[in-house]
Amino acid sequence: MNIRIGNGYDIHRLVSDRPLILGGVKIPHSLGLLGHSDADVLTHAIMDAMLGALSLGDIGHYFPPSDPKWAGANSLVLLEQVNELIQEQGWRVGNIDSVVVAERPKLKPHIEEMRGNLAKVLHLEPNQVGVKATTNEKLGPVGNQEGICAYAVVLISG
Repeated sequence: MNIRIGNGYDIHRLVSDRPLILGGVKIPHSLGLLGHSDADVLTHAIMDAMLGALSLGDIGHYFPPSDPKWAGANSLVLLEQVNELIQEQGWRVGNIDSVVVAERPKLKPHIEEMRGNLAKVLHLEPNQVGVKATTNEKLGPVGNQEGICAYAVVLISG
């Protein structure tokens, strides 16, 4: 069996009049993430990690912000397409470890739903999808509540 590891990162600016969606969960908050799609930084970081494991570029290559087709897209649908792409090449996700960095809101109450959403789309067990949340200790743009970022590592096997 062959294995590969990919890592991913994404960050989006917080703005008013946008929903806050992380891991496919709409989280009550006064601000949301700005982006061409739903701006789900967690799902975007996971997709980039999956693509990176196979040296297939990044999500901007497959879902360019210049294409109106992807405006407001549900990132879980995009994740499903990335999963199909890697499966067509004979690979499958073994596990995911990820972290969302945000000062507010508190994400702990939503972690299990995020894990469940991601696991369902990827045909994994929830214990194969790690999602953690932390703050940036009020440092930098994330710490100043200007944005939210996420990091992900994905193991794939084939």
